[in-house]
Amino acid sequence: MRRLAGVVVAAVVLACVCAGAAGATNECKGLQVCVPVAGPWVVAGGAEVSFQLACPARFVVAGLDAELSRSGIDVTFRGSLGSPVNPGITTSRSVEFLGRLLVGGAPATFRPHIGCVPASGGGERFPTVHKPAPALVPTAIEIAVRPGVHRYVERCAAGKRLTGATNAVGFYTSAPPPSALVRSITVSQGVRAGVVRLAVRAGALPGVRAVVQVELDCA
Repeated sequence: MRRLAGVVVAAVVLACVCAGAAGATNECKGLQVCVPVAGPWVVAGGAEVSFQLACPARFVVAGLDAELSRSGIDVTFRGSLGSPVNPGITTSRSVEFLGRLLVGGAPATFRPHIGCVPASGGGERFPTVHKPAPALVPTAIEIAVRPGVHRYVERCAAGKRLTGATNAVGFYTSAPPPSALVRSITVSQGVRAGVVRLAVRAGALPGVRAVVQVELDCA
């Protein structure tokens, strides 16, 4: 698995980062049949955060875009090695967005978007001396945030070993969430003996759907 940024190949896979109003994104641009999927506004900080977005069943990711609440946010995505760079080869049914705040200041968020096309099977990978192993797709678990302090325990499925874990906070709002709302949710995470323990603290969330997405790297 390799990090790809700003790659455009025959207008098929688009990794464009845009700042603008909802509805002005380009995840379906150039695709004749496309189902757009929008994620929540994900909180970006100085450390890199990741958020996974998935297509409906029997669809694969063919276009990507993102909205930014302000400038100074770097957003890229992870893609698999292979040739040609194409849906079903570089991407699969889901894609992992990576966001990082480059310039300090007020809390910042980004909203990932994907354009999904019907899956028809990927092409062949370009032969190499050692064929790359299948890309590791993190297991994404979404937790609905409730006011108060709540604790959660997550682990990999039986027979798999935890190699890493991250978490990200997202807000399903039509516009970027205000700073006070972003600051109202904090997440502490600890990993021990293959078990991830989280404590989610949240203030009042009047009419707002907020989530914490936990990504488990299970080998």
